[in-house]
Amino acid sequence: MNSNKGIFSTLVIVVLALFYSTSTYCQYQPGGGYDYMKLSGPRLGITIITGEGAQILKDDFDASPIVTQFGWQFETRFFTLEDGTTGLVEGVVLVGGFEQGLFLPSVSGLIGIRSGKGAEFGLGPNLSITGAAVVFAAGFTMSSEGINFPINFAVLPSPKGVRFTILAGFNAKSYR
Repeated sequence: MNSNKGIFSTLVIVVLALFYSTSTYCQYQPGGGYDYMKLSGPRLGITIITGEGAQILKDDFDASPIVTQFGWQFETRFFTLEDGTTGLVEGVVLVGGFEQGLFLPSVSGLIGIRSGKGAEFGLGPNLSITGAAVVFAAGFTMSSEGINFPINFAVLPSPKGVRFTILAGFNAKSYR
């Protein structure tokens, strides 16, 4: 049980750090100058859990290895090229399994790149109740009238199995 308390405490600290570190962003604007920008928004999706993780869900919780995900994504753009290519740092906080009466939190931090046309790729660490893993994500962000609509697919290989996640959501730029 102490192991779960330690993981939960770590997740709380990471969530708070992401929240406070993403309250304002600074992005260089073409033509000179910096504007403070915040990009964040809700994420909804589904995760398929394989291997030992799926077996634990079945044996210990009589739960399906397919779980819904609800969460929030925080994004910082740290460079933008003339063609629109952007370097990104993202934090994604998710809770899965509500439809089965479960509370399965996870936190991911990704470093990635998005093309000027919206194709994106990122990777980074993930922490969940099953332990640590690396997340590999790819997707596409469409924009309409100042609102961004990302759709991402992620693969998280770990010693307890592989998790496959698809997430969609939205965010809008807000300047201070």
